[in-house]
Amino acid sequence: MSIARSELPGLEAAIGFLDGDDTEYPTLAGVLRQAAALRVERYEFAKAAGREVAEPQGPAAVVVPLLAGPDNALMGRIQEAIADSGASAELTDVLGPHPLLAEALHVRLSEAGLARADRARLFTVATAADGIVLATVGGEEAVQAAGITGMLLAARLAVPVIAAGLDQEGSVAAVAEQLRGSGSTQLALAPYLIGPELAEGLLDGAAKAADCPVAEPLGAYPAVGKLVLSQYTTALGIVPQPQGAPVR
Repeated sequence: MSIARSELPGLEAAIGFLDGDDTEYPTLAGVLRQAAALRVERYEFAKAAGREVAEPQGPAAVVVPLLAGPDNALMGRIQEAIADSGASAELTDVLGPHPLLAEALHVRLSEAGLARADRARLFTVATAADGIVLATVGGEEAVQAAGITGMLLAARLAVPVIAAGLDQEGSVAAVAEQLRGSGSTQLALAPYLIGPELAEGLLDGAAKAADCPVAEPLGAYPAVGKLVLSQYTTALGIVPQPQGAPVR
């Protein structure tokens, strides 16, 4: 959220939780209702002040799923929340596949000592992996989409990367076996996930199944915030000005 706001000053952004309680964790439906009410309030205030203003057009809010890849179950819940809110809201696509997510995966692996920070540097990391299991959730469609980002990650690391489904029984173990069968001896598990959508214990179980160390999920990596903003601006047809550019 902070990253998106810093990229587009003046951006009004709020977090809506699918499992919220409208107190500490505001629900998505509640956030959307507030956004719609605020737009009406501003319109009425402007009219009362004697200003000539057009009636609000377009969506009251743009909903950007904080998901690296497709997940039909979660997207269905998001659509239900939008419908329950009664607000006009536009739902964007998920954040990936995207080269920035391949960069984020590379950084998380390097932070865990499982990859070099820069393959052009003339040194090696003793624990660097020579095969990556790219783990995601969301079914077969999510695995296929992760595979696209996986190819970008493979190009960065110059090692094989194969996507697997954390929520598909035997998928992670099968991919680990495939990598070892093709000559990889030091594997690493790279979560292709933001983090909150991951069920507790699922990642630890996958690491045991693959018998290899695991990097941290993508989390609040800067590229995630930039992709959230990109989805928002694309939905509204906004072209962000480069920082330091004159305002027109």
